[in-house]
Amino acid sequence: MSRITTPFNAESTAAQVIAGVDLVGKRAVVTGGASGIGLETARTLASAGAQVTLAVRNTDTGQRAAADIQATTGRHDVAVARLDLTDLATIDAFTADWSQPLHILVNNAGILFAVRPGQQRQDLPEHTPEGWETQFASNYLGHAALARGLHDALAAAQGARVVVVSSSAHVMSPVVFDDIHFTSRPYDAYSAYAQPKTATVLFTVAIAKRWAADAITANALNPGGVVTNIQRHLDQATLRSIGAVDEHDRPLAAPPGWKTPQQGAATSVLLAASPLVEGVTGRYFEDCNEAVVVTEPGDGTRGVAPHALDQNDADRLWNETTRLLHR
Repeated sequence: MSRITTPFNAESTAAQVIAGVDLVGKRAVVTGGASGIGLETARTLASAGAQVTLAVRNTDTGQRAAADIQATTGRHDVAVARLDLTDLATIDAFTADWSQPLHILVNNAGILFAVRPGQQRQDLPEHTPEGWETQFASNYLGHAALARGLHDALAAAQGARVVVVSSSAHVMSPVVFDDIHFTSRPYDAYSAYAQPKTATVLFTVAIAKRWAADAITANALNPGGVVTNIQRHLDQATLRSIGAVDEHDRPLAAPPGWKTPQQGAATSVLLAASPLVEGVTGRYFEDCNEAVVVTEPGDGTRGVAPHALDQNDADRLWNETTRLLHR
């Protein structure tokens, strides 16, 4: 397969990517659409005519985001629905309530290095009541349950797109199937974040194989470095060390390094709506272009690791996901 490229790059904004695209009559769901790149993704899709639903954990924050989108786009049909990706009951309620064809699903929400309230160290895992490691549950399993629960709505759209926000961190760890939830191996918060980011990419590979007959495409992406609420668990020293803030703790944004939220949302919007990637599925993008496969990732900020595109691992993950979700 030839690598997909577009006229856009790391400095392109979501507005530039969507220019000339008409989404009138289309419905979109954006998880985590109340802030950061999720908010800018939702705003951009709405600006092109889509009816957008913000699937969020905090509906009060979601309502404020919806009002912001309405004020900047003039659209008054932005909806807000509660969704907690670590709570299957809210996922089931969301999918049960959805009764119309769904054209765009953007699995955007996520957490980074979750710690228990008051916990200072990041070397102890947190688990959901089901026994799932929290970052794996929030960043992968919840989204998998959502997408699978919305399958019929996606199929009814006759050309739906599933967009999954991953991360360059996926290069740090494959899915460790023998101990996904850190029940016996030493816990490392960075590996615990990287593992579900690999899983999100593998999930799109699995969808590309299993849902092709339903005209559903799925692609994953690295949005690039964007300072948003996802870094809220990192202290200022860590943020300085990764170049997110300067010595005075002021956020840095200088593509092709750290991006603005509008630039960070560009690849999500490209995959969600651009005719340039019509029919493309099971691939991983960054900076609005398909990423190059890297066997030696170097500093880990560019490219896609082979373990994230492995069809055998994608099949194994699909089966393990079915087992864990009982659906």
